[in-house]
Amino acid sequence: MVMLKWHLEPRLDTTTRQRWIHTIASVAAALLVGAILLAGAGVDPLEAYVHIIRTGLLSGYAVSDTIVKATPILLCALGASVAFRMKLWNIGGEGQLLLGAWAAAGVALHWLPPTTPSLFMLLTMMLAGALAGAVTCAIAGVLRAWLHVNEIITTLMLNYVASLWVSYFVFGPWSDRGFPLTPSFPKGATLPRLTDIAASWPALGGMTAHAGAILALVASGVVSHALARTRWGFEIRVLGQNPTVGRLSGMNHARLTLTTMAVSGALCGLAGMTEVSGVVHRLQDRFSPGFGFMGIIVAWLGKLEPWRMVVVAFLFGVLLVGGKEIQPGGVPQMLQGLILFVIVGSQFWLRFKIRVARTEPTS
Repeated sequence: MVMLKWHLEPRLDTTTRQRWIHTIASVAAALLVGAILLAGAGVDPLEAYVHIIRTGLLSGYAVSDTIVKATPILLCALGASVAFRMKLWNIGGEGQLLLGAWAAAGVALHWLPPTTPSLFMLLTMMLAGALAGAVTCAIAGVLRAWLHVNEIITTLMLNYVASLWVSYFVFGPWSDRGFPLTPSFPKGATLPRLTDIAASWPALGGMTAHAGAILALVASGVVSHALARTRWGFEIRVLGQNPTVGRLSGMNHARLTLTTMAVSGALCGLAGMTEVSGVVHRLQDRFSPGFGFMGIIVAWLGKLEPWRMVVVAFLFGVLLVGGKEIQPGGVPQMLQGLILFVIVGSQFWLRFKIRVARTEPTS
């Protein structure tokens, strides 16, 4: 009698086609689970999903709003992916975004005069935002590199430090007449928007997409090139895959840990700058709905590839814009959590495959 035996076998490699099928199947599974939960809450799942697509994608204004939401998500995803490539887990993108926004607001309102030329003002705000994010994440990098402190814990806890830091300033010394926000930025400290050129192009009137989206795309190109074509990118990939081989090859693990975490934080800090300069035009309490955490999900869904993350970030922007009116509230956050849960859980099937063998019974 022929018997069938099965066992798990590690996959030596996965093709691009397999990775895309895995991603699409995981998202579909998450949406299916989300539909079941929505139905249980008394919401028609099909109607909810159609609403999300219609209000987040099927008009010029919808696409503009989606780009606005996708911009900080993409920058945070790029930051997370840089660290993840070296197997460093930066979970503090939200805090780095907040402190990047704080530093940019400081430049706009206090550290440069309001008559500063717009180009110099915006470049200084970008530099300040990136520096604030870099320093914040570098703290965790130093602790990881020289004291072997788990960076997951430090970056996560620094989120709370950053949130309280921003709250202190918007409720205290930078408050506008006692409200939890600062005065509005001067005109020269705001990123140009499509609606600003509506006088010449009337069809763009009311569209809020801003130049931060261009910055995010440029950052995607720079990160893609740096990871694939530079010595730094090669070294962090090697250390991420096999730290022992990297050390034996003479790579400075501590230095690369510090620089990688700093670059990761700088990108998240830039996200904060684009949000306050391009959208809010002031610093206020709780201005971010969790862009830093969404960036982690997008980085995983995009397989840590910058140009894939552009697409995924845009889709998350659709989810945010289209889902904000669906009741009960929290639908976008629920779907994001489900997608992350399914993606991470299904990584098992990318790493292993089932091997079935026929065996003849011994007499």
